[in-house]
Amino acid sequence: MWGGRTGALLRVWGLWPAGVRGRRPLGCNAASLAGNNSPQCWNCGGPGVPKRGDGFFCPQCRALQPPDLTRDYFSLMDCNRAFGVDTAKLQNRYQQLQRLVHPDFFSQRSQTEKDFSEKHATLVNDAYKTLLAPLSRGLYLLKLHGVEIPEGTDYAMDQQFLMEIMEINEKLAEAQSEAAMKEIESIVRAKQKELSANVSKAFEQDDFEKAKEILTKMRYFSNVEEKIKLKKIPL
Repeated sequence: MWGGRTGALLRVWGLWPAGVRGRRPLGCNAASLAGNNSPQCWNCGGPGVPKRGDGFFCPQCRALQPPDLTRDYFSLMDCNRAFGVDTAKLQNRYQQLQRLVHPDFFSQRSQTEKDFSEKHATLVNDAYKTLLAPLSRGLYLLKLHGVEIPEGTDYAMDQQFLMEIMEINEKLAEAQSEAAMKEIESIVRAKQKELSANVSKAFEQDDFEKAKEILTKMRYFSNVEEKIKLKKIPL
């Protein structure tokens, strides 16, 4: 059932060549071949698919291939490697890939393909969540350029900024009404929007040190946002 439905979807999207019939049975050494990086298909031994592109399936036997873990999230989600991302396009791409590799579509397939579908789905989910949020997207883009901000480390922030964060945290701790909470939430949202615009410019200018500084500030405000969410939860 799923083989026919999946095949039809793949042909519509141009990811599965028309005219291919059936699939060859699994070889006895499928499990041992599943983990290697050979361009050959693990199932039929055919030429398989290119490392890049949307060839998730073998063009010869239709077997799902292992995910390419060297592929970056921007490439996987069909986005330009930049801070500015079309979130509507990102969501459409996510839904498209989900229809291709979701484990539900492989319930009647081989165990090897079930395992691959779960790995594909995990990779797609991680990529989507990372690129959807400005902070995680910026940190990931920074990492691709060889710059990281490890968790739990402090970046040298100016005293004025630290005082601003302290004052917002104090207001949040004292807030007792919904109106007070909304006011703080509005301030933080505006700050994040401003910082997002600034970090976008920094990336456009390849100023990664500046991007690192701004993303660190965004992380501070993200922590405040988490505190706001927690305070909204009734005890």
